[in-house]
Amino acid sequence: MATPNRRTVRDLRRDNRGAVLRRLYFDGPMSRQALGPATGLSSGSISNVVAELAADGLVEDAGVVDSDGGRPRTLLRVAPDSGHLIGVDVGETRVRVELFDLVLRELARVELSLDVGGYDVGHIVGHIRDGVATVLRESGLDPARLLGVGVGVPGIVDRSSPDGAVVHGQTIGWDAVPLESLLRASLRLPTDTRYFIENGAKTLGQAEMWFGGGRGATDAVIVLFGSGVGACIVSGGAIYGGAHSSAAEWGHTTVHVRGRRCRCGALGCLEAYAGAEALIQRWREAGAELPAQITEEAAVTTLLAAAFPPDPGSAADTTALAVVEETAEYLGAGLSDLINLYNPERILIGGWAGLQLGPYILESVRRHATAYALRHPAERVTIGLGRLGPDAVTVGAATLPLAGFFTRGGSGSPAEPEPPAERAGWRTSVAERTAR
Repeated sequence: MATPNRRTVRDLRRDNRGAVLRRLYFDGPMSRQALGPATGLSSGSISNVVAELAADGLVEDAGVVDSDGGRPRTLLRVAPDSGHLIGVDVGETRVRVELFDLVLRELARVELSLDVGGYDVGHIVGHIRDGVATVLRESGLDPARLLGVGVGVPGIVDRSSPDGAVVHGQTIGWDAVPLESLLRASLRLPTDTRYFIENGAKTLGQAEMWFGGGRGATDAVIVLFGSGVGACIVSGGAIYGGAHSSAAEWGHTTVHVRGRRCRCGALGCLEAYAGAEALIQRWREAGAELPAQITEEAAVTTLLAAAFPPDPGSAADTTALAVVEETAEYLGAGLSDLINLYNPERILIGGWAGLQLGPYILESVRRHATAYALRHPAERVTIGLGRLGPDAVTVGAATLPLAGFFTRGGSGSPAEPEPPAERAGWRTSVAERTAR
């Protein structure tokens, strides 16, 4: 028996508004006449939806274009100032907070170092609170105009708690941290402000799929290569896990039985060989002398200069070169697992370390990934670098409230809750049998 359709007129109106907003956002400016075929809506529906969106200040004119023999057609676009977004990247060395308008033009930014307090939860929450206050003060924006705050974090995000997102960050010592409720209590924002908390690799993946090297791909993997490594899996055009799961914890798959100790506590994880932290540690163990307090970014720069000296007359440090090549092989082997499991058509490597190392190791990574993967899926995939730069996690975090904005059809109020689903008959039958 078919499930009853509980969709209401309000649902249909919201979806139509969302379809028009998405099309104008990603492919605009467009005319009303072009919006019909692009969205599948009738000309009457387009006229009604555009009129509503324009009355709400969400859509505005963007000039005119000549038509074939007819009257010039007015182009429409999403109004950049009709909403604002905050993206937060809780990174390895700093918390970055950025304020954007609706078309992701940066309006203000602040970076706060983690040198003193590290990943202490109170320290992180305080940095986010102070960063949000700073960008709002510098921009003069009324907090009531925010569509939401998106936060990218290391670890697994659990949304089963009635109090909001809980973060399990084993590598940073976070055990079931109720981050959403802590932010609601700490940030000086309106009580109805929406918070969107997600794994940093997933926010990077969404940014690259929407605006960067992932555009047009249906099956893809976006790698976040920083102090550690993580991956966002895109299958059939949808990010793995949707809104209910974190990105795949690829960095903690085993590549060496009884291997090096990973910062998560396990042995032989990919992250123990391919992350920037492990890369620098292995170079030190091989004899490199680095200042004790050197940052990871500076250490990677020093390593690359030793392995690939800028002066053509200088000889490469063979130890540094061997460490870089070993990292490329482990990264390629790790990618081969993703190739065999998910058959992606495209792999993008991003994150500050991935982009810094990429020009030197990309060809080697491709070679090793192909060698370790099955031939058929390996022939299908291309491997390249992300296109949005080292700050892409922050942009991706801002896309989280933006996606919610589209889902609500541009409405400021949350979507209506779904009606409770009827219990499937087989569940009742199985429950009766197991209770005997």
